[in-house]
Formats: sequence, C-alpha cells, structure tokens
Amino acid sequence: MVTALAEKYSAPVPRYTSYPTAPHFQPVTDSGFYAKWLSELDPTKPLSLYFHVPFCREMCWYCGCHTKVTKKYEPIADYAEAMRAELNKLMDVLPGRFALSHVHWGGGTPSILSADDFKSIMGMLEEGFEYTPDAERAIEIDPRTADAAKVKALAEAGINRASLGIQDFNPGVQAAINRIQSFELTKEVVDNLRHEGITQLNFDLMYGLPLQTTDDVRRTIELSHELKPSRVALFGYAHVPWMKTHMKMIREEALPQVKARVEQATVAADCLQELGYVMIGLDHFAHPDDPMAVALADNNLKRNFQGYTTDDAEALIGIGASAIGRLPQGYTQNIVSIPEYKRTVFSGAFPLAKALEVTAEDILRREVIETLMCNLEIDLAGVLTKHSISPDFFDDELSKLENFKVDGLVNIKGKAIEVTEEGRFLVRTICAVFDTYMGRGVGKHSRAI
Repeated sequence: MVTALAEKYSAPVPRYTSYPTAPHFQPVTDSGFYAKWLSELDPTKPLSLYFHVPFCREMCWYCGCHTKVTKKYEPIADYAEAMRAELNKLMDVLPGRFALSHVHWGGGTPSILSADDFKSIMGMLEEGFEYTPDAERAIEIDPRTADAAKVKALAEAGINRASLGIQDFNPGVQAAINRIQSFELTKEVVDNLRHEGITQLNFDLMYGLPLQTTDDVRRTIELSHELKPSRVALFGYAHVPWMKTHMKMIREEALPQVKARVEQATVAADCLQELGYVMIGLDHFAHPDDPMAVALADNNLKRNFQGYTTDDAEALIGIGASAIGRLPQGYTQNIVSIPEYKRTVFSGAFPLAKALEVTAEDILRREVIETLMCNLEIDLAGVLTKHSISPDFFDDELSKLENFKVDGLVNIKGKAIEVTEEGRFLVRTICAVFDTYMGRGVGKHSRAI
C-alpha cells in the first residue's frame, strides 16, 4: 500500500527549504537594493549567518552541493580572502552591532580551510558581533579530511556543533559513490571532537544510494548509534544528473527503485525511533533532550536552506559563492561562479546574482508550507485570521487535498489539516498543493521519495 501511494504521489517537487523556492529567484544587475534591505534590519533582533565554502579534495558522486575539486590550497586561500571582504562590507552596511544566534559553515568541505583562515573569519565575528548565550556555531565536516589538529583548531575558533557526512558504511556502496570512509576513521574523528569539547554532533545518512540495500541502511544506523550522535539527518539520494554532471558516474541500473526506497526509508525511521530518537518532520531525528526535539515539542521548529533547524532569526545572511540569504523583504543568492564571485567582491560590490522580493501572499503560503513541513499539521482558519485574509482563501487547495484524504495521507476537519504517518514521507507533495509557483516551467526537482 505504501509503495503504491509513493508511486502515485512521488512526483518531482521542491524540498521546500524556502518559499518561493530558489528556481524562481530573478536575476539582478544592481545590488543597491540589498544594502537597503540590510539597513532596514532591526539591531535588537539576532542574525543568522551562513558561510559557503565550495571546495573539496575529491568529488563524491552523489553530491548535490555547489563545490569543485582542488588539490592546491592557493585557490582556497584566495577564496577565504574574498569571504573576509564580503563580511567586511556586510558589517559596514548593517545598522548597528548585531547579536548572532546561529553561524553555519557549509559546502563543499568548509573544514578544508586552514586553521589560520578559519580562525581569522571567526575572529572577525567575535569583533563585529556578539553571540547570544545559546548561539550555535556549526560546521559540516568530511571525516576523511579532519585530523586531530584540524578538530583542535575548530574548537579553538568556537565551534560547538559539527555535522559529519557518513551516508553508508558498506564499502561496496562507498565505492559506488566514490567516498571511501571506514567506521574506524569516523570514530576517531568523533573521539577527537568530543575530546576538544565539541559534543553536539550530527550525522548525515542516506538511503536510495547505488547498490544499497535495506540491510545496509539498518547496519549503518546501528554503527552510527555506537557513536551516539545527538541528531541524524536521513536524506533520500536525489539523482539529478541534468543538474550535477558528476552524477552520471553512478550507474542508474544500480539505483534502488521506488519500492526499495520506501522500504529503506521506513526501516531507517523505525530503527532510529527504536534506538530512542524522536522523528522530526520528513527526514531528521534527534535525542529527546536535543534542542531540535525540544523545538518540535514546543512548536518552534523552523526550516531553512540547511533543512530543519532551531534557527528562528528574522534574517539569515549568506556569505560566499552561491550562498542564499533570507531577509524579511525577500531572498538573495550570491554569484555561483567562484572567479566571478571573487571579482565582484574585490571590486567593492555585494556579489548578488539573484533575488526575490516576497509578497504578502508569498509570506502567507510560506507559513503554511513551513508549518506543514515542520509540524505535519496546521489550522488554516487560524493562519488566515492572523493574516486578516478571507476564511475561504484556501478552499481550492482543500478541495485538491481530497484525494490525499481518501488515500489516508491527510486528515481534514474543517480547515484543520493533519498529515498522517502514511503521508509523512510525501509531505513535500502535500505542501506542493499550496505552491502557486509550481508548473511555471522553471527548474527541475527530485522525486518526493
């Protein structure tokens, strides 16, 4: 039954880490508006910063991130200088000294930065901002490139949460995705992180990888549990070779099909919950005392470009090539090309490539979609009242959800919607009903499961 529903509803849909989604951002030729948006921010409200480092030592064939391979450090050093320049310009424009509630380093492999370059940027944050008492300073780590000295440097720079890419511990699966990473190596990095005081650890796991079986997924979860991460993200591999050409290295006939993907996702979710993790939204799991599980229980869970998050800052500012930001007025995305990004920054301009000013309807629909993605339920009547919108505004969407109701994916009572456990893995498809940008012919998406 679950497989049949997955095949029926598993159409290509966005991941809804934003609304409107990134394919609908529009090209910009003048970044002057961005300075105005920044100048209008309230200095009494904390900010969130995202740094994107688009470099790796080698390419993992499953990767959907913006990154490139380099064996030399010189281009990385030049890029770090550009990020410092962009950060300086940002601090010059901001209307006051802001507090930071979240700092997230992503990539690529952000831990590829030298200790000196990483510490210099984190030092700029110490000088130009203040941290809230519970500020999260997180970094994504490739355990294959994080030795004891690198971990020590991260701790000295103030990092207090680390996300480790694992995917799967089966050597055959690892060979099929060009990422050889033993359990012993991963354990060594985990031990080093805890030794240096970085005890909040996230693991990234995947299902739907080439040659991967349900037993592989279960065994990877069991091994991961031995290392006691506080959070686990369980992502379904999205095969999009038209967007990421290196994915053509993966043999399509080796990929699990819908039935196998459903089985892998279901077994993984059951296994993690049996081990004591709380399931969060579509694909995250956390210890009951982890801030993310607490946020879920308190209805304070959020969703942004990093996925599910406890970050409720009004503004998320992206720094680095391709980095996306979210401000009260709308979204921004930096130039993707690394050389062009550096040229623009060194010329003294903000390196924007795209942006989208949100409308009142965008904000309304974003709240509905984010609430469904996070809480799996929503009272549309309450949201419409909050926004002073007519009670019948979403009647068309409610009628479109009737098929989902008949198939047991949602319960609907009046204007209250509840996503069932059967519908959890298809929540993106349910959210797409509220997406007025779908079908406008821009961008391609991965399947919902």
